[in-house]
Amino acid sequence: MTNTPMPRALLSRLGIPRPLSWGYLGLLVFMTGVGVEAGFLSPYLEDLGIPEARVAMVFTVYGVTGAVAAWLSGALSDLWGPRRVMWLGLVSFVVTHVFFLAVAVPSRAYPLLLVGYGLRGLAYPLFAYAFLVWIAAVAPPRQMGSAMGWFWSAFSAGLPTLGSLTASLLIPVLGERGTLWAALGVVTAGGLLPLLLVRERTGAARLAAAGESPLAGLAGSLTILVREPRVGAGAVVRMLNTASQFGFLVMLPAWFTDEVGLSDAQWLRLLAIMFATNIVTNLLFGVVGDRAGWRATVAWCGGVGCTASTLLLYYVPAGAGDRYALCVLVAVLYGATLSGYVPLSALMTAIAPAHKGRAMAALNLGAGASTFVGPLVVSLFRGPLGVAGVVWIFAGFHAVSALLTLVLRTAAPDSGPEPGTGGAPAPAAVPAAAPAPKGL
Repeated sequence: MTNTPMPRALLSRLGIPRPLSWGYLGLLVFMTGVGVEAGFLSPYLEDLGIPEARVAMVFTVYGVTGAVAAWLSGALSDLWGPRRVMWLGLVSFVVTHVFFLAVAVPSRAYPLLLVGYGLRGLAYPLFAYAFLVWIAAVAPPRQMGSAMGWFWSAFSAGLPTLGSLTASLLIPVLGERGTLWAALGVVTAGGLLPLLLVRERTGAARLAAAGESPLAGLAGSLTILVREPRVGAGAVVRMLNTASQFGFLVMLPAWFTDEVGLSDAQWLRLLAIMFATNIVTNLLFGVVGDRAGWRATVAWCGGVGCTASTLLLYYVPAGAGDRYALCVLVAVLYGATLSGYVPLSALMTAIAPAHKGRAMAALNLGAGASTFVGPLVVSLFRGPLGVAGVVWIFAGFHAVSALLTLVLRTAAPDSGPEPGTGGAPAPAAVPAAAPAPKGL
């Protein structure tokens, strides 16, 4: 009895909603399994004889289905509850991953690869982003930025940080295809952790208002993009946020090894270091956003910071060659500035406090869209513009996101330490004690 308050108090101070603590651990393990392939699947498919442009298109289709699933994760969480949507995501991953490895990859047939990997794009967003909606429904407003920071830290700790590190250890033993099979076990274990151990009741019930029809709920999660332009702008910012990340995962593995001169192992370690930095800075910028302002943190640390770090990630290795320390330095800078966008999740719930589920669906749509916009840019422009041209496009994306963030104001004033979270509403505006399904 005397020891019980200690972990509760510690979790509260860290900004982790205690009832969801197992969910964060499960997300970390789940995304580690998803991220195993991130650093090598693109060149692995090319080694099977699939042309580079077609490989980029495979990832683009994966991103398109991922965008749909990311939107559905928020919309369906409103209607079914996040827990059921997470179950759907886990089961979908197991089925589609087996099809991809057992049928599509051995066939080396381009249509089957498109279908197999494309269908698999439906899986992880349903699981991960439904948990994000669960956090938005449960976390106290004063800790929303920190709670979201922990989500993105667990997310990026797995994809691609620990996933890439796991791949670097398993590939010499199991080979690429064996490593992909091993990833299935990691994903399954991670998915079962929150689904079996989290007892919080809000996530088991629908979040939408009682009596709202499923069709109206799904339509509302789209029409809010038009009815509330700031929600639409936030979704665009979220898309631009990680478009460069997903584009780089397609383009940079071959560039760093073939042009810069790094070994495959060096590249995988660099990728792991890049997003290991992202883990720490996700937490940092979640706290910074809660104190210094969500909107300002996203615009300056995220948008402006990534504009610079994206260019440095290309030009420093291009000029310095395989000087590994310099390559790591700019990779760390890029991973850190990506974290500047973390408070965007909290800001979106403040923009539409009466429809947080729909606002998160819009945000998730932007997150999912980035998974195909990035590879699509690579597919369309790497040939005519080269790697440098694509990098400038991604830098432009981040600059535009900084400008768009300036319109993401809320009804609350941008002052005061508590509501001064970049325009977040005062805690009284979204009472933590209110039943979660109300107003979501």
